[in-house]
Amino acid sequence: MSRSFSGAVPRGAALLALSVLAAACSVAPPQPSALAEANFNGEAAIAAVRSAGGAAARELDVQPIRDPQVEDLRQQAAQLERTRKYPEAAAALDQALQLNPSDPALLQERAETALLLHRLDDAERYAQQAFDGGSQVGPLCRRHWATIAQARQGKLDGVNAAMKLAQRQEHYDALLPQRSQLTEARKQAQARIDTCTVAAPPRY
Repeated sequence: MSRSFSGAVPRGAALLALSVLAAACSVAPPQPSALAEANFNGEAAIAAVRSAGGAAARELDVQPIRDPQVEDLRQQAAQLERTRKYPEAAAALDQALQLNPSDPALLQERAETALLLHRLDDAERYAQQAFDGGSQVGPLCRRHWATIAQARQGKLDGVNAAMKLAQRQEHYDALLPQRSQLTEARKQAQARIDTCTVAAPPRY
């Protein structure tokens, strides 16, 4: 008895079609966080942060009393940063934070080191902790919010890069709310910088 295969799809062709379909369905969306960290310019961000933290004339600036051991670790971290040994600088600041975990200046310096390491979530978290526990005025306050603004800008740049690389419409559309939220969050952080400048009380 003879069998007719007219109209049937050969097994090899069917498997090939299924593999192509599976590959098309498995196209992974670009990861904004990875793109943000890969393309972030930490040194430029730090320059912007420290520029924002410049002292203004007749400004209220609260300076805490420092523990000598903590101060030694801060100086060590600063020296390591100057030689671009950023992980080692972060480690020195982590040691200092074990001694004084709530010091706003230490937390801010750790936030800035996180920017240099392209760790944007860490930078924002440390800067927010520094602001919450600090005087919330003066140059250090401006550095807190400038750090947060830089971290959010880096994340926004990552989302924009991911949208450019998206190969599927649903991947592109899924990033739109994130871009909108980060745009607004960055604007809010930028606006907070100026609110940190408070005139010193008059002296009679």
